[in-house]
Amino acid sequence: MLSQGLVLVGNHPKFNNALETARNVAVTKTPVLISGEIGSGKKALGAYIHSNSARKNARLEIVDCSFDSQTVEKIVLGFRDDETGRFNRGVLEVANGGTVIFANIDALDENFQKRLYTILQELPDYELDVRILATTSKNLSKLVGAGKFSRALYTYFSGVSIDMIALRERGTDVELIARHFIEEYAAETEAGDISLCSEAARKLSDYSWNQNLSELKTFIRKTLSNMDGSTLDVQAIENGERKVEFTASETDEDGMKLMSLKDAEKLLIKKALVFTSENRTQAAKILGVSIRTLRNKINEYRSEGASYFVNLR
Repeated sequence: MLSQGLVLVGNHPKFNNALETARNVAVTKTPVLISGEIGSGKKALGAYIHSNSARKNARLEIVDCSFDSQTVEKIVLGFRDDETGRFNRGVLEVANGGTVIFANIDALDENFQKRLYTILQELPDYELDVRILATTSKNLSKLVGAGKFSRALYTYFSGVSIDMIALRERGTDVELIARHFIEEYAAETEAGDISLCSEAARKLSDYSWNQNLSELKTFIRKTLSNMDGSTLDVQAIENGERKVEFTASETDEDGMKLMSLKDAEKLLIKKALVFTSENRTQAAKILGVSIRTLRNKINEYRSEGASYFVNLR
């Protein structure tokens, strides 16, 4: 299933549980809140719910709540064109009989949150039958507790909640998804068959994709467009245009990249080794640890199959 160019492909149990919940809830009209990191496929899952419902032949509309408040209100409520005088219907009216996804619901203007809740409650009064879904990459419960999100609107969406697992936690699913993006690119560009070697697949699985599916797709397409030959191998990946370490799961308000302590430790050790041209003594001094501790960590990551450490001299 496709939405915004992303796919719902994989075998990870948590991913399959999300799909199963989506299929089960598709036959109802219950509002659904889909949570997950940026690019993890939240809108794709919303489209999946729509396409598996009785509304699949009706309109599916997406409202990006991260737009400025005036734009969002115009999209939702409709507006009159200043030049033509023609009234443009709001998305809830346009999608009557279908589905509306409020993407990034956490970014919705606080003053409009309460108003939207009232509007959604009154839809039947205007003979509007719309399935409402929402996505967020934030913890709405915490935002409610901090007084930054309407408790009423949160309650409206929180009846059914589906969590999308981060790509870096999906193991061998990364290879399946990468192969799909490769096939998609090959078909679009008429490039013929393009293979993915096993070592390159392991290297892709070793990355902690910050932007999840959207980032993997962008990286695959950029790498293929700059690659000679018909095999995506480790060399092609290393020669790609990937200029940033995509190891974060989120960006906080200070612009800091957030990740697990283990991922942070692995990243810092790798950066220290790269900076010192893999001089372990110098790297240990930079990190403030003994050479023995550094050696143990390298062996630990090597045993886990982390490609950089496996290939470390």
